[in-house]
Amino acid sequence: MKIRITRAAPEGAVLDGRPWPPVGSVVDDLPTVVAAHLVASEVAEEVTADAPPPARRRSRKGDADV
Repeated sequence: MKIRITRAAPEGAVLDGRPWPPVGSVVDDLPTVVAAHLVASEVAEEVTADAPPPARRRSRKGDADV
């Protein structure tokens, strides 16, 4: 299952033994049960071959809203 990280994690957080990826990163080598749990927890979203990455939102100051 391929997922895209949608939420940042606290410093030092790990995902499957590796440092937590930045928001927007695509991860495709996780066990399905782990990936499904992250999607259900709204920490990630499933990536399908048809779906383009979501557009980045901007804050009122013009900085990337992450």
